This record gives sequence, C-alpha cells and structure tokens, in this order.
Amino acid sequence: MSKIKIVCDSSAGLTDEEIKKYNITIVPLSVMIDGTVYVERETITNDQFPAMMKNANSLPKTSQPPIGKFVDAFDKLGEDGSEVLCVTMMESISGTVHAAEQAAGMTKTKVTVYDSQTTDQGMAFQIVEAAKVIEDGGSIEDAISKMKDVLAKSKLYLAIDNLDNLVAGGRISKFAGAVSNLLNIKVMLQVYGGQIHIEAKGRGLKSIHKEWGKILDEMARGPKVKRIGISHVDAGKEVDRLLANLKELYPNINVVVRETVPIIATHTGIGACCLLYYTE
Repeated sequence: MSKIKIVCDSSAGLTDEEIKKYNITIVPLSVMIDGTVYVERETITNDQFPAMMKNANSLPKTSQPPIGKFVDAFDKLGEDGSEVLCVTMMESISGTVHAAEQAAGMTKTKVTVYDSQTTDQGMAFQIVEAAKVIEDGGSIEDAISKMKDVLAKSKLYLAIDNLDNLVAGGRISKFAGAVSNLLNIKVMLQVYGGQIHIEAKGRGLKSIHKEWGKILDEMARGPKVKRIGISHVDAGKEVDRLLANLKELYPNINVVVRETVPIIATHTGIGACCLLYYTE
C-alpha cells in the first residue's frame, strides 16, 4: 500500500509543530512590495509583513505559486511511490487550486487536488484532521470525506477595520470605500460556500463589538467547540479583547493566535481580526 503525503499552499494557518508532526510540505505564495518579490515562509514572515505593508508606496501585489513549484514538490514526494493529497485555499480568492491541478497533470506522481473552500486556520483545521485519518491508515478518499465534515462544522468570521485595501485591490468600489471610511463604517464578513459574504456593517468599533457578542453567543449555544483560532493583521487591542472573551467561555481550549499570511493581509488591511472555530 502506497504512502500518502500532504501538500498545501502557504495560506494554511498551520503551526510549525503541526507541519513537522504530520510531515506536511508547504508550497509558498509570494508578495511583491515596491518592486521586490518576497516568498512566504522563506524571505518574509507573517510578523514582518504588516509594517512593510504600512510603509509601502503602493498596495503589495500577491501571486499564486508557480506551477513549477508544485511540480517539483509532487515529483520529489512521489519518488518513493507515495501518493499526494494537495489541499489549497478557496478558488474565489486565488487561482492556486488551478496551478496545483495543472501541475498534477505534469507529474508522474499520483496527485489528488482538493479545494478546502476556506483558508488560514480554517484550512489548517481540515489538513490536521486529514493527516490524522491518513496516519490511522485511511485513504485519500477517507481524508477528503473528513475534511468535508470539518468544513461543514467550521465557522470563519472576519472583522475589517479599514476598507482601503479592499478598495485598492478591486474588491469593492472606490465610491463605497470612500463613503465607508468617511462614516467610519466597519464590516463583518463570513466565509461559507467557498465565498466571502458581508454579514453586517455599522459605524465604529461598537458595531463590531456587538457582532462579536452575537457570534460568541452563537458559539456558546451551538455544538461543543473543538478548536479555536484567531488570525489578524496587527490588531493587538481587538485580539486581546476577543481572546479574553473566548477564554472566559472556553478556559480549557488553547486558542491559537497568529498574524495571518501576507496573501490575506494584503486584501484585508491593517486591523483585520478573524475568528475561526469548528465543532463536534
């Protein structure tokens, strides 16, 4: 029986311990800041990026991994006859899944490409559970079935503090962005069905705090929570506030707090704060 190895793109919010424990191969995305290209996890860290983005002359430009990077990874992992399960971020925010699919057709290794329909720690939740299935002798089909189950029981909420990057990146119109900033409008987004949806918008931080309160109530009333993460872009005070509320509700759950990756931070902007969790 052939071994199964996992590959994913660098948007996955895996900890270094998880990457090492499950022997996961990361194929990095890149970001260009004022003409210089930086490679995620290689020449730039998540923690370094927010300050570099603040000081940049223009909005950084993000790029999916070159097809050749995927081909090289697939070739190397398949040398011993192993199969590969490649997990990517959702198609609606990046063409990474298509680069992986093209690479799968260019390698001798048997590769199955799977769109996680999410990103960041939501993607990590799926990958870790898939790795456990594989570790227990499960097939790629078993692993994908588990990932779909985790996705169905996962939530991803994202509070946007400043809409400038979404406007500059073409995600919303300039008119909407100008009006929103003028009125100090904050937006709460949710990811489901592989798409980003606006859940609520209001004036000032109080409106966002009200939405977080609703979300925490939803968590408390729902199925038992298994894992929680907070990903953010230099959003210290908001992270501390959200974390304190979560620890009060879930004193026995270790909440993983991390700066998100440059590919996501570029679009969400400084001050973005994301809550991710999944349940039984």
